[in-house]
Amino acid sequence: MQFHRFEDLCKNGQAKGKRVFIRADLNVPLNDQGQITEDTRIRASVPCIQMALKAGAAVMVTSHLGRPTEGEFKDADSLTPVAERLSELLGQEVELESDWVDGGFDLAPGQVVLLENCRLNVGEKKNKPELGEKMAKLCDIFVHDAFGTAHRAEASTYGIAQYAPIACAGPLLAAEMDAISKALAAPKRPLVAIVAGSKVSTKLTILQSLADKVDQLIVGGGIANTFMLAAGLHIGKSLAEHDLVEDAKTVMAKMAARGAQVPIPTDVVVADKFGADAKATVKAAADVAEGDMILDIGPQTAAALAEQLKAAGTIVWNGPVGVFEFDQFAGGTETLARAIAASPAFSIAGGGDTLAAIAKYGIDKDVGYISTGGGAFLEVLEGKTLPAFEILQKRFAA
Repeated sequence: MQFHRFEDLCKNGQAKGKRVFIRADLNVPLNDQGQITEDTRIRASVPCIQMALKAGAAVMVTSHLGRPTEGEFKDADSLTPVAERLSELLGQEVELESDWVDGGFDLAPGQVVLLENCRLNVGEKKNKPELGEKMAKLCDIFVHDAFGTAHRAEASTYGIAQYAPIACAGPLLAAEMDAISKALAAPKRPLVAIVAGSKVSTKLTILQSLADKVDQLIVGGGIANTFMLAAGLHIGKSLAEHDLVEDAKTVMAKMAARGAQVPIPTDVVVADKFGADAKATVKAAADVAEGDMILDIGPQTAAALAEQLKAAGTIVWNGPVGVFEFDQFAGGTETLARAIAASPAFSIAGGGDTLAAIAKYGIDKDVGYISTGGGAFLEVLEGKTLPAFEILQKRFAA
């Protein structure tokens, strides 16, 4: 894949004195008081901003936050807490600029301004050409450094890239694609994928796509329950999608035909209700009763999967395998997380819950690459071409 890299432009002196517009992914979780509760995405965006400053550029940064209604500003949608955190991380003041689309704000080389929530702009989500053109007029260089939005063709991710004098990938975006190529385009075998979550329906395309590629497909959460049904096991009152059992069987058959496998849990952790105070009981997978709710894989299953992860060549991890927010149902996720950390395999992990699990067990230094993209990461796993890469490649070739 060929595209302009911002790092190369900076090294060649092409960013000096230029107005650089960075589309970052600063969509971080906030509590009810408007305070940031987890700042991984902000910290991941800092290197690109620092690169631009070091190169002598005047720097504009924007991002979405939450799901605001276009044209209707509310305090809860503001990037104010993000501007404060960025100021701390950069060691210099980052002013927040509202009503910025038509310009009218001062910006000198060495300065950084944060442009208010781009999803407040009318026409953002539908990628209205006139909005993309206006944004492009603000800058000399557009830098896409928001892998988390790479699957969306919006004005601040695609439209501006069409019209800016130069459009390139920032270091985070470039690193994401390099890591994904390493994990999926030419992976060291065995290639093991962990795909977990509450519903098969949200990840069915991924499961079908990976069934053609991976040597082992570990399923967890509600997804594993549907696969247990497909294997003929009872799951009590556990979350599952009965209408997708045949699809699960197809994935298993596709894997088996290639000599690969979808390991089905041999033991599970159950409770009679869902909650922080629910009592956990370990049972053999064959002994799940009608009133049981499966909330984690059992220790025997977790230990067996951990051994397979330690022997892997490449690991792709998306989703915790149990309700890890409650410690009594976190054993499976913790065992697999520590096995990934201990494995010599190249590992790439992505998805919000996965990032939370990595943070909970303090293994961020031991995961080969942590993707900050949620939906974009999933679409890559599905084998889709992301709009951001389509337009950046097109601009490179032009």
